[in-house]
Amino acid sequence: EINEDTIFFFFSVTKSFTALAIMQLVEGGKLDLDDPISAYIPEFTNKNQKRVTIRHLLCHSGGFFPLPRILVGQVAESLGLKEEECGDFPYNEAIAVEGAKLVAERLDSLTMENGLNGYPGENFSYCNDGFGLLSEIVSSVGPEDSFGEYLDRHVLAPLGMDRSFCDFVRPAADDNASVLYKRVDGVIKGSRDYHDNAFVLNGGGAMKSTLGDLKKYLTMYLNHGACPGGRILSQFGIGQMCRGWQSYLARDSYGLGLSIKQMDDLKVIGHGGSLPGVSSNIAWSYEAGAAVIVLCNTSGVPVGLISDALLKAYNGHSPIDRRDSWKETSWDKETIEKAAGSYQSGEGTGLKLYEKEPGVIGIEIDGEEKPILPVNSQAAIIRGRFSDGYLRLCRKEDGEVFAVSYGSRMIPRER
Repeated sequence: EINEDTIFFFFSVTKSFTALAIMQLVEGGKLDLDDPISAYIPEFTNKNQKRVTIRHLLCHSGGFFPLPRILVGQVAESLGLKEEECGDFPYNEAIAVEGAKLVAERLDSLTMENGLNGYPGENFSYCNDGFGLLSEIVSSVGPEDSFGEYLDRHVLAPLGMDRSFCDFVRPAADDNASVLYKRVDGVIKGSRDYHDNAFVLNGGGAMKSTLGDLKKYLTMYLNHGACPGGRILSQFGIGQMCRGWQSYLARDSYGLGLSIKQMDDLKVIGHGGSLPGVSSNIAWSYEAGAAVIVLCNTSGVPVGLISDALLKAYNGHSPIDRRDSWKETSWDKETIEKAAGSYQSGEGTGLKLYEKEPGVIGIEIDGEEKPILPVNSQAAIIRGRFSDGYLRLCRKEDGEVFAVSYGSRMIPRER
């Protein structure tokens, strides 16, 4: 049965841990947020664009569209490594070195004409690759041999999070670890394969944890960096993480490894994560003095909405998500003509905008038509079953639409 010690994979919630580790190294004088990535990752020469910094990667504003995930299993296989012989992959130096090289060289090859979405700091677009490189910076600058070992010593141990780690083998062998359920050919199937679709670099999403451990983690944030095992980060450092550095969606912003939004009279800070067999969300509010943890071992669960509803109810507001607060408008003929076309994400999402009838825009996402509600001259709401998605047109200086921002990703127009 599931209890406070049951291990869950929470994927991108890991990004908050990565940012925390970076901030510890900043406060220790080993890094600066405005240091160039090229100073720590030699394969990223920054030859095709303006300087990309640590801060840019922490805010998902390095200029990179979503890219296909480079998987840890594929890299291990290319190196001829087997876990039963070399140990758990997250702690293997050869895999980390090769993974960093592959990720950095791929990003370094992109140009403004082919593959970049803008100058560093110009646009927000969620980038797992960037957080992967950040974890390699932690490994290279920190005193430990790997990102996972750094977290063990400098974050998890002081917090008493003894059932949290980056391992793949350990949860698969633990009797009190969640089975991962996903839909395969229309059938829900479960497994304990924690390698499934796992990124090669750990900072983007390798962490596993429990409800009990995450309560300690969020209590630390509510206490502005303090915990019984000593201060994890200064109050100023926590404040920097929780400050909105980059705007995205309609009203939200992104800090350093954390998202920030205003919800009723609360500022809500947190992060979500999803993967085959994973739906997770953490959130807290200093005004409410409360935090919420939602962990699920099934894909596609609206855990963010559940988290919002719980915080709203705790704060004395209706937990019902108001989906009628947008004022409907329309796009003019020129906007529809410029927006019409196909857009394809490197992560797999395909999107098509078209003129459904004269003066009316239509949309298909992965081949399925969705209700679309234009809410201003450049943006629209995409109605979903549980929640709405926010879509914004991204234009070049000449007015041409070269991408759409949908959710947390910029998706480029197909050539």
